[in-house]
Parts: sequence; C-alpha cells; structure tokens
Amino acid sequence: MFLHELKYELIVNLRAKDLILWLMLFPIVLGILFKVAFGSIYENSLFSSIPAAVVMSGENDVFRNVVDSVSGEDSPLLDVRYAEEEEALELLENDEVSGIIYAGDEVTLTVAGKGMQETILKAFIEQYTVYETIIEDTIKNDPSKLQAVISALSDDVSACTETPVTRGNTDQFIQYFYNLIAMVAIFGSITGLHITENNQANMSPLGARKNCSPTPKSVSLSVALIGSFAAQAVCLIICVTFLAFVLKVDFGDRLPLVYLASVIGGCMGVAMGFFVGSISVLPHEAKLAINMSVSMVLCFLSGLMIGNIKGMIAETVPWFNDINPVAIISDCFYCLNLYSDLGRFSVKVISMVIYIFVFYALGVILSRRKKYASI
Repeated sequence: MFLHELKYELIVNLRAKDLILWLMLFPIVLGILFKVAFGSIYENSLFSSIPAAVVMSGENDVFRNVVDSVSGEDSPLLDVRYAEEEEALELLENDEVSGIIYAGDEVTLTVAGKGMQETILKAFIEQYTVYETIIEDTIKNDPSKLQAVISALSDDVSACTETPVTRGNTDQFIQYFYNLIAMVAIFGSITGLHITENNQANMSPLGARKNCSPTPKSVSLSVALIGSFAAQAVCLIICVTFLAFVLKVDFGDRLPLVYLASVIGGCMGVAMGFFVGSISVLPHEAKLAINMSVSMVLCFLSGLMIGNIKGMIAETVPWFNDINPVAIISDCFYCLNLYSDLGRFSVKVISMVIYIFVFYALGVILSRRKKYASI
C-alpha cells in the first residue's frame, strides 16, 4: 500500500504545473540572467595592466629600460605607448591611457583622475625617483658600493608573507547564485502547501476521497511528504547541476556537500509549506498568498535582490540571519566556499533539520483528527 501510494504521489508532483514553472524553469531563466549580468564583472574588476603614454622629452635610457622591463613581463604592470606630447594628451583626453609619463632630465606624471590606476602610476614614479636619487648619491659619494646598492634595490624585500584567507571563490557576485538555490529550496513550500489540502476533506475533492478511503491518514501524510521531498530534491539537483556544469558557476571543490545542503533546504521548504497548509481556517488563495509573500520577503532579506542587505542586517539585527531559513541555506554555501573546516556548515545544516521537525510537528498538530459534519 505504501509503495503504491508513493508511486502515484510522485507522478502527481512531477506533473504539477507550478512545480515545473517555479522550481525548474524559473531558476534556470533567472540563473542565465544572473550569469549574463554578473558573469564578467568580477573578472573585469581584477587587476590588469595600466595603460600609460610615455613622452621621451630627453635622453633617459635608464628609465626606458625600467619601463620596458615592467611592461614586458607575463603580467605586466604597465601597458606602455610611446608617443609625442600632442598624441599623448589626446589619448589621455579620450581615456585611452590613465596617465602621461614625461621622461627627460626629470620624470614627471600627468593624470586626469584620482582612481586606483592613477595612484599606482604615481607610486611607481615616486619609487623610481627615490631609487634614482639613491643611485646618483652613491655614484657621487662611494662608487665602489654601487653594485651592492643596485642589488639591494633590485631585491623584492617584503616583511609580509601573503597567506590567502580562503581558497574558495572570492567573487562577491556568487552570492546571487547562492540565494537563487535558496529561493528554489524555499519555494518547495508550494508543493508542501498542497499536502494538507489534498488530505483534508473540506479543502479539496481529492481530500474528501482520501478521507473516505481505508488508507490511514498517517500513511497518506507520510507518503505525501516523502513524495514532495523527492520531487523537491530532483528540482534542486537539476538547478545546482545546471548552474555548476552549464553556467560554470564555481561552487568550490565541495560540490557533493552543495547538493546535500540544497536537498535539505528543499525539505525545509516543503515542511514550511506543509505547516502553512495545515492552517485550515484560511482559504487556498490566502494560504498561497501568505506562503509566497513570506518566501519572497525572506529571499529579499537574504540578498537575492540587494547583495549587501544581509550584511546590513547582520550589523543592525545580527540574530535575524540565524533564523531566516533562506539566509541559513545560502550561508551553507558560504561556509563551504570560505572555510576549510565544516563546523559552521554543520551548524547551519542542524538548524535546517530543526526547522524541518518544527514545521512538521506543527503541521501534524494542526491537521490531525479533523472531523467534518458535512462535506
């Protein structure tokens, strides 16, 4: 009996139009839009060679050699264009270069803005000028130490050791894909909403037939929940697979745990819908409106529409992100991506499991032992 009921419950879920629309097609379309909108922003924001025009106003072979060395590396600091002054000014006016370097008896810099590239150019010229002064003083005062001074200036001396904070994906825009998966998971409440309605005689004709059947209500509810969990798991697996392998979203090297967190989050969404659907005093339209409104507000507060809103909430109401189901799901992916240990990830997963049991218990309490004077 149980397997027979489960078979048809799965068929009903997979044929549901709202399931296909909201949990399969909608996240795929939204994921493509996110990829188009944010896919190249992070790469473009990374450091690239600084375009600069060099005007040789005199003989300065030393500076030319230095410029050629920093612009001829595998990851060059400068993208140099030698030009006459009029051409260089035109390039600067058209924003084709970030600054003009005049190299003669003195090395000077002309820029048109105050951005990062202009600041780096200024620092480069200042460092060269300091080194040039040191070498000239050494030649005048003690030429025998010239080679030692040049060697010391050429060494890449640093008091700091670069240690990466994380080996995960540091792209700030990946949070939108995290929240997209969390949205799909919480939209599982749409399927959970139908569970109680299809098992209550006063809510649907199917519920009336089920209450007249010899199948125990506990079996019907269990089958409906398991079927909804399975259908939601399929939707989330499709969603994560599409993002990871089609859109090439980098979820790090723990993709199996991403699948696990997504499926558990989907079960939490179904349990939430089961609880909302158990409030039998409300009509179907009101339940659906409440469910969708709450889900969208939770998605908004987790950062699906405004990326930095979760940080703003953490500063003002730090406890809210710990109880927002959508934020908990997206935080699972953050923890997998940013932290080497699984401690924080385990806490988030446990929080989702607690939510599942709480929603399930409340749904059972509200829907059990229903009696109907007439249908």
